[in-house]
Amino acid sequence: MRIKVCCISSPDEARIAIDAGAHALGLVSAMPSGPGPISDELIAEIASRVPPGVDTFLLTCKHDAASIIDQLRQTRCRTVQLVDEVEEGAYARIRGELPNVRIVQVIHVQGRGAIEEARAAAEHVDAILLDSGRPQAAIKELGGTGRTHDWTISAALREAVSVPVYLAGGLNESNAPQAVRAVRPFGLDLCSGVRSNGKLDQAKLRSFVAAVRACV
Repeated sequence: MRIKVCCISSPDEARIAIDAGAHALGLVSAMPSGPGPISDELIAEIASRVPPGVDTFLLTCKHDAASIIDQLRQTRCRTVQLVDEVEEGAYARIRGELPNVRIVQVIHVQGRGAIEEARAAAEHVDAILLDSGRPQAAIKELGGTGRTHDWTISAALREAVSVPVYLAGGLNESNAPQAVRAVRPFGLDLCSGVRSNGKLDQAKLRSFVAAVRACV
């Protein structure tokens, strides 16, 4: 079970996450709402210190391929997490310009329509990440909500696509085992459930990792 710790805000938080057993770090660029955004310069600094074997995800809400490619070149992250819809042809252009960068598309699970969204995206990306945002809200919510969603839909979605599926949205030590059993995802993505007063909580993170390892 892969564990991705998102909303990393400093080299110290990156070290805490890696020491606790994180397989990947989420680095959040500018967003319309939600916790954890940091500058592209800080993302680049943190990414440059992450050792081989631990993935770095750039979270971006940009829609056009040119801006996404420019941001990836600046930050030098190994994976891009697209938290919103992108323009037609964006996946192919990112692949063409940056063939070594993995592409993860976020699908916000608001109903069973998410299954068809995931099927369409899965043809072009390396993985799908399921979250609980509201892209159609007046101020878009594209992650970090701390809310769970309907895991029965997530489970059906995982069965419907051939690429790995990460599960996000309101995960914590208490509900992670249930989430794993219900969805059987490739990985878990967490942010608010392992933070205290806005900072990564080492004790909460270690407890989360232990709870996940005990149920897989």
